[in-house]
Amino acid sequence: MFSSSFRKNISTKRTSWVCLLSLLVLSLLKTSIAFNNGQLSSSFRRVSRTIRSISTIPNDVRVNINVKDRPRILVEEEQTIIVEKTKNKKEKRKAKKTKNNMDGDIPSLSAVRKMLPKKTFEINTATSIFYFLLDFAGVATSMGLLHKLVTSNFYHGLFWMQQAAVAFPLQLLTGFAMWCMWCIGHDAGHNTVSKRSWVNNVVGEIAHSVCCLTPFIPWKKSHLQHHLNHNHLSRDYSHQWFIREEADDLPAVFKASYKTRNFQLPILYMVYLLLGVPDGGHVFFYGRMWEGEPLRQKLRGAVSSVISIATSAFFWTKFGFADFTVVCMVPWLVLSFWLFMVTYLQHHSDDGKLYTDETWSFTKGAFETVDRNYGLWINRMSHHMMDGHVVHHLFFNKVPHYRLEDATKALQDGLQEKGISHIYKNIETPHFTQEIVKQFNDNWFFINEKQVVRK
Repeated sequence: MFSSSFRKNISTKRTSWVCLLSLLVLSLLKTSIAFNNGQLSSSFRRVSRTIRSISTIPNDVRVNINVKDRPRILVEEEQTIIVEKTKNKKEKRKAKKTKNNMDGDIPSLSAVRKMLPKKTFEINTATSIFYFLLDFAGVATSMGLLHKLVTSNFYHGLFWMQQAAVAFPLQLLTGFAMWCMWCIGHDAGHNTVSKRSWVNNVVGEIAHSVCCLTPFIPWKKSHLQHHLNHNHLSRDYSHQWFIREEADDLPAVFKASYKTRNFQLPILYMVYLLLGVPDGGHVFFYGRMWEGEPLRQKLRGAVSSVISIATSAFFWTKFGFADFTVVCMVPWLVLSFWLFMVTYLQHHSDDGKLYTDETWSFTKGAFETVDRNYGLWINRMSHHMMDGHVVHHLFFNKVPHYRLEDATKALQDGLQEKGISHIYKNIETPHFTQEIVKQFNDNWFFINEKQVVRK
């Protein structure tokens, strides 16, 4: 139908346009790459030159262009991109090397994990429930005996100072039993009671919301932030840090708190839960821990708060105000003292360090926590909350409390073998009550500027 010369001309033009479009697409692709590297304007100039170079090629030549005959500008562009990619890789390697130098002798989390036996990470629900029931029995028995005492004729026949003296040993015992139960709820908050989330939630609500009057879900929420930001100067939860050299610049309320610090130890946990200092309220929801949280999360936290409030109301109504105070609230203050003492001493030491955004890493923060030996039986009854805290911070959602003792020994051996045992902090603290009073009096929440690791 058409002459052979016409078909040949059409084919030649079609091939020319296909070649032209292919080169344009290639140039546009390279333009997008250059845009990501901040070279948009130069890339447009290159594309323009490429188009002009193509347009000057005669039609009978364009069809014969192959890969080897591409315009020089395209080859130069590819070479520029290769150089830039190589430069970026070198910069990443340099940044990684700099970070490793800053970390010093701190091993990676995977290297630490290899030091520990595989059994360390085994969560046994039956074992966890056994300890939970044991501590529940301890709280119920000690509180039952205390209630029986304060409702007896013997007790009511005593002068009020004699009543206080008689009740105090049982109050100390009940408070310590509540502290041990709190440690079980602590495991539930880290999902290490069981691999089943509902078991952790049930145990946590009973151990914390009921037995310890600590709303479980709000506490779990703030405590997680503490573990994710441990020993960070500004992001750490549970612990408030002030630079000692900046004490004069503190607000008046904090200056007043510092001056009355020696009277606060038994009530600081109550201040933390109710007033929300420094993280936010755990009974009434406000503060930084609730910023941007969806309504569903707040409603779930409210369930825990209602359980704690309802438990308090039940025993207040059943016992009356006076007996409720003696049987429940004084032991709760003992629990509060234990909790603050253990937590404070775990994160405060003379050579402890804090980090900023530029210097912090998860593993470095974990190795700034402190293992303290309170004595064999106190350590065991407290579920190794004191003497296994470094391992706990390294693997807070993987190691149950009954694995901490063996894991800590394995960690010490592993660090010793690698010649970096100096990064592990372990302090003998047999006189723990004297230690907390001394440390809190001397340091409060102050940290020296030289202990802050800045870039």
